[in-house]
Amino acid sequence: MNKTIAFALLAFAFPGLAYGATLKFPSEAPIASITIPDSWGPSETESGVEATSADSAVYLSADVADDNSMQKVVSDAIDFLTKNGVSIDPSTQKDTPVTEVNGMQMTTIEWDGKDEDGAVSVGLLFVQTAQNKALVVTYWGNKGEEDKHDAEVKAIVASIKPVN
Repeated sequence: MNKTIAFALLAFAFPGLAYGATLKFPSEAPIASITIPDSWGPSETESGVEATSADSAVYLSADVADDNSMQKVVSDAIDFLTKNGVSIDPSTQKDTPVTEVNGMQMTTIEWDGKDEDGAVSVGLLFVQTAQNKALVVTYWGNKGEEDKHDAEVKAIVASIKPVN
């Protein structure tokens, strides 16, 4: 996953890689947009958007947070993973430094873990879309299988833009 997120940060230079549905969310007062391949079945959730690769090797969600809700959004993301049988190995935590991309501050926290199918990569990507608004992007990918989706994941992350 380190490789995926690192390359995703570089992919901002290649926005033409993104294709599919461009979702602005939340729909009642959008703060961001993201382009997700149609084959991933993107859909809006209560607090953002989610999608899964056609082969179920990679799950991504992007949830809106603000200064008051950030801890709850992160907690909800971890709870979601736990409810879906993902266990995270805290000793594998890797943090990336803050990077500026598309005019937004971005950083990641990544872990190795396990689910019912075996080894997984798990990550949280934090993207500041405005002074007090951010996205929490949750990544969950099956090791070995996730690699074939690197280009798609890079394009998805690179497509994140603030909506003014």
